[in-house]
Amino acid sequence: MALGPFYVAEILNKGTGVRGVVMLMRHGETAWNRQGRVMGRSAVELDAPGRAQVAALIDLMRALGPDLIVTSPLARARQSAEIISQGLGGVAVREEPQISEVLYGRWEGMTYHELVVDPDYLNYRDEPINRPTPGGETIVEVQARGVEAVMRTLAGNDGQRVLFVSHGDIIRTVLCHFMAMELRHFRRIRVDNAAVSAIQVAGNFAEVKFLNLLPDIGRTFVAPFPIKKKGE
Repeated sequence: MALGPFYVAEILNKGTGVRGVVMLMRHGETAWNRQGRVMGRSAVELDAPGRAQVAALIDLMRALGPDLIVTSPLARARQSAEIISQGLGGVAVREEPQISEVLYGRWEGMTYHELVVDPDYLNYRDEPINRPTPGGETIVEVQARGVEAVMRTLAGNDGQRVLFVSHGDIIRTVLCHFMAMELRHFRRIRVDNAAVSAIQVAGNFAEVKFLNLLPDIGRTFVAPFPIKKKGE
């Protein structure tokens, strides 16, 4: 038998530090997702396909057994959290502003084709670590608030399984933290709508259980949104 599991078992069985299971779920799809349009803090709600995506997760969530659901207060995330809660018989839902979407400022509402020619975006795309969005956040600041919210929640719910319903980029940054992965590579992690990742935390150690698990596995290799030629 490989020795890696021996080390993991030893660490996870120690009784020191913050402990618990972090499940990170991205909200269900919206019309803006399919359009390739930046949502940011806009009050965009789930549509029927998005609600169906989230509902398809309920059997998986029942098996994972979250003790608490913590959600971004934005409509699409809150609605996703409520669908899961209802499907699980009323698991408590708590709002956490620190896991809200990135502050994208004037980029909100812009489409893919509009964004990729925007000079500010081109600078941010190349240096997201040091350059803020027009809303005033660097990806380092996004990660810091996300990780703080997750660890604070775990500390107040020791040993429990907590489902965090959030947004794509903030989930990527939090995963980078727990995987001890350089933040500059955050865009290498796929985070689909209504997909869930899970990590077990024990003090300063974290074991990745799975990443971007989808109830409909066929979406795995489908582009996040169709990129059509401008004018199509």
